[in-house]
Formats: sequence, structure tokens, C-alpha cells
Amino acid sequence: MSSADNHVIREFRSPGGRQDLLPSDRDGKECGALSPGLLSEVNILSGTASTFELSHGNTLPIVARPFGMAHWAMQTRDGTGFFFHAEDPKVQGIRLTHQPSPWMGDYGSLLLMPQTGPIVLAADQRGSCIRREDSVLGPDFMKLRLLRYQVTCEMTPTERGALFVLDFPRGAGRNRLIIEPQKGDSEATVLVNERRVVGLTRGNSGGVPANFACYFAIEFDRPVVRAGTFVAGKPTDGLHASGDRAGAFVEFEGGSVEVRIATSFISIAQARLNLDRELAGRSLPELRQEAAAAWREVLARIEIETGNAEWRRTFYGCLYRCFLFPRMFHEFDAGGNMVHYSPCDGNVHAGPLYTDTGFWDTYRTQFPLLNLLDRPRSAEMIEGFLNFYREGGWLSQWSSPGPRGGMVGTHAEAVLAHAMASGITGFDRETAYAAMRRDCMEIPDRAKVGREGLRDYLELGYVPADSMRQSASITLDYAYDDYCAATVAEALGHKKDAEILYRRSQNYRNLWDTESGFMRGRNRDGSWAPFDPFEWGGPYVEGGPWQSTWAVPHDPQGLIALAGGREKFLAKLEALLATPPHFHAGTYTVEIHEMTEMALADFGQYAHSNQPVHGALWLYTLAKAPEKNRHFVRRVLTELYSSGPRGFCGDEDNGEMSAWYVFGALGLFPFCPGNGRLVTGGLLFDRALIRPAGSPEILVRTLAEGTIPKFNGRPQPDFEIRIRDLLEGGTLEVPAL
Repeated sequence: MSSADNHVIREFRSPGGRQDLLPSDRDGKECGALSPGLLSEVNILSGTASTFELSHGNTLPIVARPFGMAHWAMQTRDGTGFFFHAEDPKVQGIRLTHQPSPWMGDYGSLLLMPQTGPIVLAADQRGSCIRREDSVLGPDFMKLRLLRYQVTCEMTPTERGALFVLDFPRGAGRNRLIIEPQKGDSEATVLVNERRVVGLTRGNSGGVPANFACYFAIEFDRPVVRAGTFVAGKPTDGLHASGDRAGAFVEFEGGSVEVRIATSFISIAQARLNLDRELAGRSLPELRQEAAAAWREVLARIEIETGNAEWRRTFYGCLYRCFLFPRMFHEFDAGGNMVHYSPCDGNVHAGPLYTDTGFWDTYRTQFPLLNLLDRPRSAEMIEGFLNFYREGGWLSQWSSPGPRGGMVGTHAEAVLAHAMASGITGFDRETAYAAMRRDCMEIPDRAKVGREGLRDYLELGYVPADSMRQSASITLDYAYDDYCAATVAEALGHKKDAEILYRRSQNYRNLWDTESGFMRGRNRDGSWAPFDPFEWGGPYVEGGPWQSTWAVPHDPQGLIALAGGREKFLAKLEALLATPPHFHAGTYTVEIHEMTEMALADFGQYAHSNQPVHGALWLYTLAKAPEKNRHFVRRVLTELYSSGPRGFCGDEDNGEMSAWYVFGALGLFPFCPGNGRLVTGGLLFDRALIRPAGSPEILVRTLAEGTIPKFNGRPQPDFEIRIRDLLEGGTLEVPAL
């Protein structure tokens, strides 16, 4: 008997398919007839066999609605951001999570765990093994059989909550649900007569105001016969508890129990409203059908034809991950008005908000893909990012949920500029430019916003290596961000600003060292910083000279000229891919996981496990060697991606690495987000049909002859196509990969 059984617990009596590879809808008979369709291609376990030391994606097996405010995932470990691993045999509970990355940590997290028999509150002691063959895991639905407790748990998500059906064994006597916040100050109250538990958790990993909380309201369809509360894993007296990880448990008589839970970042009253709006009176089959329909709609934005089942699974698994982040942070009040709690100023404001994205990662491929596939949602996201600016004074760099800083550059400029260049409307462009201009022109008034080192950058034309670490990467990013802001300034008629910003976009040239053939850190006095082509860190971020030198997406021809012309530049690209993956830990002092992943991939110095090289292969095309691009892109797609738990060669990063696969397999790539064009490549599949929301369809097929891509029969000799033209619909013909 556990210590909880010796404590005061209130008791009440009421009157009168195998998923280690793929999800399956084979159990659809229990939840209404379902046509599996594209959902059966998605393995939500892809990338989840990851650890601190080695990332195969650092993903979670997320069950949610597209861009849902509430994500749900199994927890198999506690204590760190790495709380799930695909090979762990036991489950500690189903976790409400808002974690965008293990490196950023979770906030507003809550663990639900069914249990029978003696109460066990400690997560690491109460786990239950599951059989994969008894489990169903998909974006829309989760079914687990907890063998220790002989409980079957089914759940399906809504945008801000979920419906659980817990099938307890009859005659077990003590059938229980444990509700446990995972970190921080919390509160929980059991409302027995209402069959509810309500509460909040203030647990977070930073980036929030003092009044931050995630509120929850939970409703049961059966009477609560016994209940209690606890703090930090220790039982308390009464039906209300507050303190560190204050939670509750409720018990029912045998049989099936429906558990409806909704969340809010505004209040418990709003959580109850969200529950009534999204879950009240709704059955599991009905909600699962709704969730499945939402996923089928976004997955069907791209239809591919291929006889290779693994390519198909990998493609749709990647496409699923492109529609998880950034997450909606807004809700709807009693009048149906869109409102949000602001993680910037702690107040409630009108309008949308989206969070949990790091622009250093996602500007490269994920947002360009969303701009192509879901323009209405993209417009709403942009308005949400501008609300972040209005309420916090600055655009976000890494929001989770508020400003977290975290990486170099201020790449919201790229996201906004690309949306505008793609023809997306529905937001205030002058406000967007004002936000971009502040990043580019004003010294930040606090940490984690704006541009660190901007004063030196404006004075010297670069950030000096003897004043700031990662200076070369910062300078290259600022030059590119300046270009993006310049395109918007020009489009809006701010000619003087545009001239200044275009001129500053050439600051990358200040780092080119002709003798070594690399971008290098430069000291304040103009001298070069110490240099080792294999050393990571120092003037570079998450890489070294080999990985960072290519970061001039806005002026590839200028970079080619600096390198000595086309032939010498192509030889440099060949060297990138042929030089063994040696590295020196440098200022990191230890072997970080990105170094490990590059070495194990054995793909030369091309470290696809991280973002800095993600545009490098398209430089072959822009240097008029498109056949080389197709050769190496095919190798990356087929060697470094798969559909399984080891599906990625590094951090997946909120859809960025997945969107790289989607673009690469379709024969398109946003080499320079912000310039309104896509570079063409080769098609991995027999054909593909792109269905952008609100725009005509685009058929992608292989060329019948030749290698020059064609759009609606017109040759594209520059191997580029305007996004606005593409969105008019038609047929794009590219070579086969």
C-alpha cells in the first residue's frame, strides 16, 4: 500500500496495425468508419529516437489539429525536454505539451495517466508498458493499451483540448485518473458535484510575463467517487492544492469514462468556454472524424504519384510536420471574437497570435512552403507576428511563447518579405515595414530583441570578432536581413531606406578572405581573427567556415565572383561535399550533437543536420551546373531521410527540415526567401499535384526531353520561377532526379 493510501482521501458515492512503422485506421470500427487515405502514410514516431547526444529529429509523436494550441504526446521519461523516446517500453502518461524543441523546453504542460489499484504518484514509478501492435498512433488519434493497469486509453484532439475515453477493467475497484502539471507553481481543484477538475500551471522555460498561466478545465461523464490532491508528488488534505506541481486524482467505478479537457492562456472561465465550444456533447467518433478531416485537407494540398512506398511515407510524414508549428495562441471569447493572451505584455488583446517558432530555422523552407500551400493561414500568421510587435515593441526572433532570443539574425524580415513577394495580403504592410525597420536601424533597448552588435555593424560594416562571438554568422545574417527589408522598403516607396539597406546587404563582402577562400571573422581593427577551416564556433554559429561561407542567398552571383568565377566556385562546392567530415570542437569545447551528426552522415563537410548549408546545393544550379544539384539532392532525399524513428539526420526544427524534403522532392526550392522566386531542381516522383488553398492547381511532371524546366510550355532558362506566376496554376516540367 502506497503512502497515499494512509492519507486522507475524500470518497464520494453517487445516487441511483503495428505502429512502430505506420499509424493505422484498422480500429476505425470503434470510432466510426474512416477511410485511412493519406493519414495512413504518416508515422508520428518519425524522428523520435533522439537523445541529447544524437538527434534523429528531436521530434515528438504529436497528436493535434493542424497548428493546434494544444499538442498531445506520450511521455516515457521525465525531467528534461527529451521526454519521449521511441524505444522506451513504458509510458508515464499522455502529456499536454507546448514544447517546440527540447532545447527550448516546455510550458503549460500537464500529464494525464489512467491507473488502477494502489495509487502511485511518482511518474518514474507509475509507468506502464505497451505493445506497439496494440497501439494506434496518428495525427488525429491515439490508442494505447496500458498492460500494467489493463486500461485502454483512446484520445482525439481539438484545437485547444482533447477527448479521452478510458476503458477501465470491470471489477478492478479503484479506477483512477492522475492529473499532474509537469513543472512550476500550479493549482488544482476537484469540483465533485460538477464532475470537473479545474486548475492552472505557471510552469514555463522562460519568455513569459509574471502573470503567465495555462488554465485547464476537465469534465467527466461519470460521477467521481473518490478524489484527492497532491503537491510535488506528495498527497495533501482536501480537494484544492497549490504549490509546486500541484495536481489531482479522481476515481470512478468500473467501466468506460469519457474525459473532456480544454485549455486556455486567458482564464479558467475561458478554458470552460473552450470546452463547451469544442467538446460539449461531442463523441469520440465525431471528433476523430473532424480531426482526421482537418489533416486530410492539409495533407491533400500535395498529391504525389510514386511506386516507392518508403518515399511516399517519408513525404507525407514530412508534410505533417510542416503543419504543426507555429501554434495558434489565440482563442475566441463568448462573443466569438478572436482574442489572445500576450506573452509580451501579459494583457489580453484582440486578434490572432502565433508562437513557437524560431525564425533562424523556419524562414528558410517552412514559411515559404506555407506561403505556397496555405496563403489565408499565412496571412493570419503574419498578422499574429505583427501583434507580437505591437505588444512587445519588437519582432520575434525565437518565440516560445514570448521572446526568447536564442539564435543569430532577425529573420522575421525574411518571413515578412517573402509573404509580400508571394502576393499574400490581409495584413498592414506599413506596420510590417515599421517593425522590420526597427530591427534594422535601432539599437535594442533590452536583451533577446533586435540586433545584438548593431552599433558596430553600422559603424564597421561587420560585427567584430574580438567583441562578439559568432560574429561572422551574425554579419552574414544581418546582410541578408537587410536585403529582405530593402525589398519591402522599395515596394512601399521608402526609396532612401531601400538604398541604405541594399548597400548594407553587401556587407557580406567585408568577411571574404580571398587567400583562404572562406568567410572569416574580422577584428575591430580590420585584421583577420585566428582561422582553422575545421574549427566550429568562434566567429561561426553551430558550424565552422565550411558550413557558413555559403550564406549569401540574396547575391549568389556576387559570391561566385568573389570565389574567382564559376569554375573555381564549382570546385569549392565539390570540395564541400568531398572533404572528409573532420571537425574541431573549437569554442564549443565539447562535441555538440551537430558535429556528431555530420561525422556519422559521412557526406563531406555538407552538414545537412543543421540549417547553415541548407541552400548550398542549389548554388550548383545558380552556377549553371543543375545536373550536380539533382545528383546531390537525390542523395540527400534518399540517404538522409526516412519515415521511421531515426528519420532525420539532425534536428527537424519545427518543420524546416521537413519542408526541405518536400521542396527538394518536388523540384523547387526557396533559395532566397524574400525575392519572390523559387529555384527549380528535379522531381523525385512520377508526378505531383500541388493544390494551394485558394489558388489553381499546379501539376509537376518530368520533362519529356531536355533539361531546361518549362512552365506552361515556356522554357525557364534561368532555372527560376516567380511564385506569383506559379500560383496562377498550370504545368511545371522539370528533369527527373
